[in-house]
Amino acid sequence: MPGGRVEFGEALHVALHREIAEETALTVEIVGLSGWREVLPKAGGGGHYVIMSFAARWIAGEPVLNDELDDFAWHVPGTLSGLQTTEGLAEIVASARSIIAGT
Repeated sequence: MPGGRVEFGEALHVALHREIAEETALTVEIVGLSGWREVLPKAGGGGHYVIMSFAARWIAGEPVLNDELDDFAWHVPGTLSGLQTTEGLAEIVASARSIIAGT
C-alpha cells in the first residue's frame, strides 16, 4: 500500500495524490477516509504515528516499479486472508469497499 507523510504546508489531499503518484505512477480519485490506526512507541522517543487510510478509485496509469515499489498485485477485496498484512488492514479494505459501493 502506498504511503508517506504530509509535508509542512501541504494539504492532505495534495499529499495523497503526490504519494500515490510517486510510489505507483497511478492517478486516483480520493473518495473518503476508510480507517485509521495509531502506532505508539514501545520505548521513549520515536514519535507517535497516526496512519490514515483512504478509499480511492483508479483513474489512470499502470503501476511502475521503482525504489519504493518492487512488486505489485491487484487483489479483490475479501481475498487478503492468505497475505501477511498490517494488523487491521482487512477491516480498512472492507470499509473502503463499502465507501466505494455507496458512491
